Parts: sequence; structure tokens; C-alpha cells
Amino acid sequence: MEGVRLIVGLGNPGPEHLRTRHNAGFRFVDTLAMQLGARFAVDAKLFGETAQVSLGGQTVRLLKPATYMNLSGKSVVAALRFWKLEPEQTLLVHDELDLPPGIARLKFDGGHGGQNGLRDTIRLLGHARFGRLRIGIGHPGHKDKVTGWVLGRPSADDEILIGRAIDDALDVLPLAVAGDFNEAMKRLHTQGK
Repeated sequence: MEGVRLIVGLGNPGPEHLRTRHNAGFRFVDTLAMQLGARFAVDAKLFGETAQVSLGGQTVRLLKPATYMNLSGKSVVAALRFWKLEPEQTLLVHDELDLPPGIARLKFDGGHGGQNGLRDTIRLLGHARFGRLRIGIGHPGHKDKVTGWVLGRPSADDEILIGRAIDDALDVLPLAVAGDFNEAMKRLHTQGK
């Protein structure tokens, strides 16, 4: 994978979704922007909010689609075209049911695993050759409870653990930006062991 130049936080817009599990991707890019003193601004042509940061001497664009999760691909594709970036330079950050809170994992390529933001992006790109940062939110235990779970707010303990996973991922992000995705992955996946 090339150096990351676009980080897309997946989530749902609006104050009612702000602290839900499904908005772990928004939370990641919001935290990154805050740490680096960047502000998001609405960009109608990209169907979302954008910001720009400098990481390791590289310009990195941040995007929060305003299209709702299941139509995120529209915003992702518009941003890639506008900034003349390749999907391989992109990191999509999303909530992950199959990981417990407190765990974050990097991945390149693969399926969508039922995550609707990934599903829509893969559908519009015609492939899945982009990076993903999966922020664990845990699973409610039964598939019939998933919608309420992802759209609900985490417990106080899970909130802290999700924040810790985001911090761990932010620690290795400069490696991914520098083009050393495998080293970023190795360090993130062995943290706390």
C-alpha cells in the first residue's frame, strides 16, 4: 500500500448520531484533526466535511461523508477524483462488530464484512484495494440486535476502551502516511501484548 493521503472517517451525520458506536470513524478523524489543530468545513461538492493536516511532512486530507453510512462511497469517490488520489492512498476508518472495544486493526483490501460504508465504497470503486482501520465496538451477541447496538451509545467502560483503540491507532498513523503500512499494522496489532 502507498502512503496514506486521504483518511475517511465513516459515520452518520447529525447530533443524534454523534456518540454512537457506528460513528467510531468520525470520532477517529475528529480526534486527529483536534490534535493537529485542523477544523472541518462543509464541502458540498464532496458530499461531506473536509479538513487538511500535515503528518510527517505530508499533506493528508480528512473526510467525513455527510451522506449517511450506506451511501458513503459517493463522497469517497468524489474526494478521490477531486484530489486526484488513488484508492490505494486511502484509509477508511470504521466501527467493527467483530473486534472487542479497545482493539483497532489495520487491513488492506478484503470484503466489507457487512459494513455498509465499506459495501457502498467497494460497489462504486469496483474493487476493495484501499486501507481500512477497524475500530472494535464489540458484538451484541445476536444478529437481530446489531442495528440497535451500532446505532446506540457505548457504555462508559466501552467508551473509554474505544478511545484507547483510537489513540493506539493514532500512534502508528505516521508510519502508514510514510508508506510503511505493514510496519504500522505490525505495531498496532502487537500493542498491549
